[in-house]
Amino acid sequence: MRQESVIDGIGHTPAVRLRVDAPEGVEVFAKLEMQNLFAMKDRVARQVILEARRTGALAEGGPIVESSSGTMALGVALVGTYLGHPVHIVTDPRIDPVTLAKLRTLGCEVHVVSAMTGQGWQSARLERLAELMAGLPGAFWPQQYSNPQNPAAYRGLADELVADLGPVDVVVGAVGSGGSLCGTSRALLERLPDVSVVGVDCVGSVLFGQPDRPTRRQSGLGNSLIPENIDYRLLDEVHWLSDDEAFDATRRLAREQKIFGGNTSGSVYRILTHLAARAEPGTRLVGIMPDRGDRYVDTVYADGAEFGTVATAPEEVEYGATVSGWSFARIPRRDRKLLLFVESNTTGTGMIALRTAVRLALEPVLFTKDAARYPELPGTGCRVVVCDTDDEAVLTGAIAAVSAGRRVAGVTTTSEFYLEHTARAAAALGTPGNPVEAMTRCRNKALTRTALHEAGVTQPGFAIVTDPDRVAAAVAAVGLPCVVKPVGESGSQSVLWCEDAATAVAHAVDLLAVTHNVRGQRTPGAVLVEQYVDGPEFSAEMFGVDGEARCVGVTQRTVSPLPHFVETGHLFPADIDDALAERIADTARQALKAVGFERGPAHVELRLTADGPAVIEINGRLAGGMIPELIRPATGIDLLEQQIRAAAGLPLNLSPDHARRAGLRFLTAPRPGRLTGVDGVRQAERVPGVERVLVSGTPGREVRPPRSAYDRLGHVIAVGSSPQDVGRALAEATGLIEVGVEEG
Repeated sequence: MRQESVIDGIGHTPAVRLRVDAPEGVEVFAKLEMQNLFAMKDRVARQVILEARRTGALAEGGPIVESSSGTMALGVALVGTYLGHPVHIVTDPRIDPVTLAKLRTLGCEVHVVSAMTGQGWQSARLERLAELMAGLPGAFWPQQYSNPQNPAAYRGLADELVADLGPVDVVVGAVGSGGSLCGTSRALLERLPDVSVVGVDCVGSVLFGQPDRPTRRQSGLGNSLIPENIDYRLLDEVHWLSDDEAFDATRRLAREQKIFGGNTSGSVYRILTHLAARAEPGTRLVGIMPDRGDRYVDTVYADGAEFGTVATAPEEVEYGATVSGWSFARIPRRDRKLLLFVESNTTGTGMIALRTAVRLALEPVLFTKDAARYPELPGTGCRVVVCDTDDEAVLTGAIAAVSAGRRVAGVTTTSEFYLEHTARAAAALGTPGNPVEAMTRCRNKALTRTALHEAGVTQPGFAIVTDPDRVAAAVAAVGLPCVVKPVGESGSQSVLWCEDAATAVAHAVDLLAVTHNVRGQRTPGAVLVEQYVDGPEFSAEMFGVDGEARCVGVTQRTVSPLPHFVETGHLFPADIDDALAERIADTARQALKAVGFERGPAHVELRLTADGPAVIEINGRLAGGMIPELIRPATGIDLLEQQIRAAAGLPLNLSPDHARRAGLRFLTAPRPGRLTGVDGVRQAERVPGVERVLVSGTPGREVRPPRSAYDRLGHVIAVGSSPQDVGRALAEATGLIEVGVEEG
């Protein structure tokens, strides 16, 4: 075949038959993607860059910036420099000298980050990449983890397999960005719907429900982040190998098959031969082998290299169980267990929960009154059922129709307004969940106060008022200053500090006049008048496991100036001694026991008084205010994933992987008016320690200084080794950001 240019030579790799110990009639092939000019990712680089040039996302001669420590870097270098683009590669110290030499020889500028950040080397590289993008006008980032052109590049690989081999029964591939295996298998399944797809991952990678271990030594597969390009609905089975098992398999590939591959190819080989030895006669298996071994001459292939324990067969585990060596789990592609969601919150967390369910081998189904409320819903892979979720009979009927003949793992929600609905549905189905009465007590703050009072848990004095004519007496009984709040709202909505009786009475009367909340649900028709408790504010992030309330950590919170109580920032874990943290956690446990909370995440807000911690509020759900986004980089615990696991009855992992500090500051308007824009974001992102700057406010929106959580305009998250490091980073970053407001 005549090739017009170097990049036209990408692809067209051979599929060679392997000599393996397998039953007669079993055929085993290796697709030698390592025979590309550099490696398999040459396909991705060509597809992504040519498409970007075609659409105008990459101008002629424009710079290209990519984060990679391996073959994607080489592919981008090959295609980018060949087409006349300056190429910047961001990598980390794990890059091997051979790859580094190739990149520099090809004409790339290589940027090596010096230390891991909150989510390992990947997040450190992405932070450096953001700095480069900000300083290079017109720069293009291929974004291999989320760019749909990544899996699209492998349609050609699938075409080659069918042309060379005909029907294929089993395809085995490593999973890193998700592009190669998902892109190839998606195209194969269109023609061969019964082909079995087997993924290969490494121990310590988060891709298939494992805790993150950033110290893993393998490269080219595994990840500390979840790429958008992995379609978990395509896979039938996943295997994990330890570093030593992968390296041993890589040497075996060279010795037994004379294929000098990298550890990704070796890992595929180990699983491929295992499956072949147990295959039925007539089965045709193919493994995708991505990389050559020249990058590993000083590690995997080093003279005298010794490997630890190497299993000779895998252990079958339940999907979601933590593994330490060669293990595998089956992932049903058809007839997966259903995880039912009753509505969702309207932030990104709710949609992430749906995608997390798919990743955990579940089929999410969202029951909602209005799917248009969730603009990101179409990209989640979730089935949607539109019904009146506030009508118990209608919701029950809809759930029965969907679950008929199917296995239901559980019911959950990411919306506080639907905790009771979820508990009732779980009870009816017999799936894991909290007692309905417990969720009712959590949702209705008047019932919370009553339960805490009966249990003797420290809390502010209070009065429950249902009659406007009784408000003045309630205020007099509680005393001034006081706090007046609705009993069924969320996010500090309508919570007011009142210095005088007239303000308290007026606010309480206004609240009693409200008949429906923001979700259209009828309000309880009551307000709370509470004693104002002064003191530092904290929250205990709790998780119920088999009736035991465990404390994941204590968050230190800052709030807006009175008379409102809007959270303006957090530090996790709090800068307090262990004894105080345990007192706060113990008070939270008492509070959860008092309301009957048993399972899943809970968020207990407290203030520290002279008499000790006093409970301000119990939320029977995951913390809001982006607190889970602090817990993840600080500890490695993904609380949202643990919520999904708890609801589905899957194994939990609440053990921290590391101990760091993470903090957040919300962006808010300095005065009322119309938002003109938020400036200084790029500069703030470059502040050392800053992990993320997000702006949610859109220009033209009416804004005001915060009175509720709905008035926030974005946030800054920073990570460091001490509270002082985090505080300095947040102060510097927020000082660079200007929220522009035009008086209207």
